[in-house]
Amino acid sequence: MGFPKLGHPPRITVVTWNVGTAMPPDDVTTLLHLGSSSDDSDRADMIAIGLQEVNSMINKRLKDALFTDQWSELFMDALGPFNFVLVSTVRMQGVILLLFAKYYHLPFLRDVQTDCTRTGLGGYWGNKGGVSVRLAAFGHMLCFLNCHLPAHMEKAEQRKDNFQTILSLQQFQGPGAQGILDHDLVFWFGDLNFRIESYDLHFVKFAIDSEQLHQLWEKDQLNMAKNTWPILRGFQEGPLNFAPTFKFDVGTNKYDTSAKKRKPAWTDRILWKVKAPGGGPSPSGRESHRLQVTQHSYHSHMEYTVSDHKPVAAQFVLHFAFRDDVPLVRLDVADEWVRPEQAVVRYRIETVFARSSWDWIGLYRVGFRHCKDYVAYVWAKHEDVDGNIYQVTFSEESLPKGHGDFILGYYSHTHSILIGVTEPFQISLPTSELASSSTDSSGASSEDEDDSTLELLASKSRSPSPGKSKRHRSRSPGLARFPGLALRPSSCERRGTSRSPSPQSRRLPRVAPNRGSDGGSQGNSEEGPPGLPGSWAFPPPVPQSLGLLPALRLETVDPGGGSSWGPDREAPAPDSLSPSPQGQQGLEEGDLGP
Repeated sequence: MGFPKLGHPPRITVVTWNVGTAMPPDDVTTLLHLGSSSDDSDRADMIAIGLQEVNSMINKRLKDALFTDQWSELFMDALGPFNFVLVSTVRMQGVILLLFAKYYHLPFLRDVQTDCTRTGLGGYWGNKGGVSVRLAAFGHMLCFLNCHLPAHMEKAEQRKDNFQTILSLQQFQGPGAQGILDHDLVFWFGDLNFRIESYDLHFVKFAIDSEQLHQLWEKDQLNMAKNTWPILRGFQEGPLNFAPTFKFDVGTNKYDTSAKKRKPAWTDRILWKVKAPGGGPSPSGRESHRLQVTQHSYHSHMEYTVSDHKPVAAQFVLHFAFRDDVPLVRLDVADEWVRPEQAVVRYRIETVFARSSWDWIGLYRVGFRHCKDYVAYVWAKHEDVDGNIYQVTFSEESLPKGHGDFILGYYSHTHSILIGVTEPFQISLPTSELASSSTDSSGASSEDEDDSTLELLASKSRSPSPGKSKRHRSRSPGLARFPGLALRPSSCERRGTSRSPSPQSRRLPRVAPNRGSDGGSQGNSEEGPPGLPGSWAFPPPVPQSLGLLPALRLETVDPGGGSSWGPDREAPAPDSLSPSPQGQQGLEEGDLGP
């Protein structure tokens, strides 16, 4: 089966929005340029969304830790039907960064890492600071940095200091770009909070009403800083041909009419920087092949009134002199499965990469929202069929009944992303009362909601693609940083240190093992996957499905096995959660390699 290729220069949309602790609106299709009849309709290949001031009160954060926050749900729901998949997300209190890409681009996105830096209260509080996602896209190193800098007119120097702190503290692992400015391309955006100096409120409003915005540009603090701050050298921004985006009366398009009558300002900005040829070697190692960036649009969206800020969006086209577009794994599947025995997948290793016994192949419905949003999965056991061709088979019990369009994807634990996907194919399997009653009696494939929330979130469960950190940070779209809910670490947590100016270190307690053929506990603390040090916990053998957490699903663990468990034995489902990141160092050292 052919693999979709990128037939045009990559297009990236960047959105920034200070949502002012508001509830999400019902629709964001115009903000994301989805479903319109214009030339830009549905043409973005990647979308980065930076939010600030998402409600982070303690009761709200606890709910968001157990379930997906409403803003992330809104954007995943809006983008899923347009073939966008959540690549990565990072949250620091009210500052959230979401990165989406078309599903068929996922095999060409590598080395995804995240980081965050607190700058509020001297580095102890995350209401201000920056969060970032970096990755290699088609062989080029990109970094997306969403910031919320200090407010008020007189804090311009503090904003500069905060930005310098974020750039100096955020570091990534690997031989390529380690600092933010080491990347081939950096997008810097957010509520940067720069104001308009000198002019009084009446003149600013007059210039806005008479559409003489150019008179305000020269007094915009960020525009002035571009000429005087060395830290901003090389950063570019499109013309501010839209009205200042702050501060509005909520629910209206009227600037602040409260007693404070704050002066309008362009607080919400999107800038970019291409690594200069003389700025050191390109992370890609191809010094002579620099990328070029063209901004096609840069404007605010006045139609959204839930916040006192207006969202701002920009569209970019990236011109690559070269493009890495060979997937690491190529999957081969029939055009249609009409019988369970046809659920066979062959895959070829196209490029040598660090395979893991934690790799798996997921079956996804068309429109899936993120890599853990699968319908069924099988472990990629690397059974050699013919040379570098391998084969796996989905069990009949795991297959969806009825008719639908699906996609297969190979999930790499090492890369934490799908490194091979198929084009959509059809599954048309008959449904029968016998199969239904069998499923209901066994519970192995039940899709009904149950009351197993506490069981699902218990620290006994673990992920088949466990994180490598010694500290917890969820990389799941539905799970914020919360003890016992660890799926994937950020780069700073892999080092075990905070990226705030006042570093603090927290560690999770180890979890006692809990696995037995009957679901009971066994006392052998060494039991677990070979090569993993320390205590390991295993999920109960009772299959569970939680409707409120569609991305989290527990499958049956083989109850008939002995004390050993390796890549050739049945293992926990890919969406169970990892309770003990401390015990996962062996994965980094290749102990579970095939």
